[in-house]
Amino acid sequence: MRKTVVINIVGLSSSLIGEHTPFLKKYISGAHLHTIRPLLPGVTTSVQSTYLTGKYPAQHGIVGNGWYDRTDCEVKFWKQSNKLVQAEKIWERAKKEDPSFTCANMFWWYNMYSSADYSVTPRPNYLADGRKIPDCYSQPAGLRDELQQELGQFPLFKFWGPATDISSTQWIADASVYTDKKYDPTLTLIYLPHLDYGLQKWGQNLEKISGDLKEVDKVVEGLVGHYSANGARIVILSEYGITNVSRPVHINRALRERGLLAVRLERGLELLDAGASQAFAVADHQVAHVYVNDPAAMGQVREIVESLKGVELVLDRAAQEDHKIHHERAGDFVVMADEQSWFTYYFWLDDAKAPDYARVVDIHKKPGYDPVELFMTSKARAAYKLLRKKAGLRYVMDVIPLDATLIKGSHGRLVTERAYQPVLITKDAWRSKELTAPDVYHIIWQQLTRE
Repeated sequence: MRKTVVINIVGLSSSLIGEHTPFLKKYISGAHLHTIRPLLPGVTTSVQSTYLTGKYPAQHGIVGNGWYDRTDCEVKFWKQSNKLVQAEKIWERAKKEDPSFTCANMFWWYNMYSSADYSVTPRPNYLADGRKIPDCYSQPAGLRDELQQELGQFPLFKFWGPATDISSTQWIADASVYTDKKYDPTLTLIYLPHLDYGLQKWGQNLEKISGDLKEVDKVVEGLVGHYSANGARIVILSEYGITNVSRPVHINRALRERGLLAVRLERGLELLDAGASQAFAVADHQVAHVYVNDPAAMGQVREIVESLKGVELVLDRAAQEDHKIHHERAGDFVVMADEQSWFTYYFWLDDAKAPDYARVVDIHKKPGYDPVELFMTSKARAAYKLLRKKAGLRYVMDVIPLDATLIKGSHGRLVTERAYQPVLITKDAWRSKELTAPDVYHIIWQQLTRE
């Protein structure tokens, strides 16, 4: 099989390729740019799983970045085991056909305990005293130590949260080159998240995100230079495009106000009690899964959700089949926002009673996705908390605001304007200018196998 690299520039759409991305602009002049019809949901883990299996969420089971576990009665977000993906991955098929084939997965999701030969993914250390130490996980295990000795500690706090910058994306790129030089894998999958941050904060505001575009363009130029020199076939793509939004939709608050969502009061603060709720929503950007524990409330729940301003589409079990998301993990209703809206996970009615995790970066405790984690209440407050940390005192980095109107960009819905759809760039032209998400799998396969 032919050496191939897939470079995933998160959030890239053709609308962003121009004066602020000189390398990409020049590169596509000698290549072919295709748009990809958005998957539902157009979110990281669902799209990546489709690209790597050629299947829809109904078949591979990744219905979002998180979902409700009906057995544990818990919302689980950003889990990492590759065994959650219920379909054969492209590297597993390749290994069957070519025993010498190897794969390096550099930060694509569901990266732990997979059959890929080499992998690196974020994995902080949680210490007994409550501290979270930046770190990553690798296979083989020693690769983590080599990379951190060579490149420094993985900058976890620059990978997500209010302190994000280009350093985590650059670290991933450098780690990919190091891994390629050491192991020479046949297929390398590289995840570059930097562009995603500014786009969610500011939307398609080129004045705000021009610096981000230039930074990620430079990283991509370095990667393409390395892999071109090593004879690799290069695929550049994105999972979704990000469009402007102005309306947060508090779907859980609407269900609570009608008496369907249950909370527990702990130390004066409220926690979502999913198992005791008649209905609640797992919010994920512009898509939400609504789970109904009480079948008698099904009609009422639908009425509430359909009446919300900002909701464009409500899919029951039968309608989910049309979008190939009818998996047991999906909500009883899958809800899509309109082009100006996105869903918050917020379930409290009084900010004074918001759970303690609401004001910190905590992607696992929150029962839904929270892009407001990209902002902070004030730099002075953060500096004070860091001083307490350095002094060895107990501290909580509670610097995340509760103002959902800060978010100006989102994704996940079925975007029809091609300028804002995800892209695929290769040296080869394909049969259609607009691809489907499963087509990406077949294109990667052809790059690997075609002479």
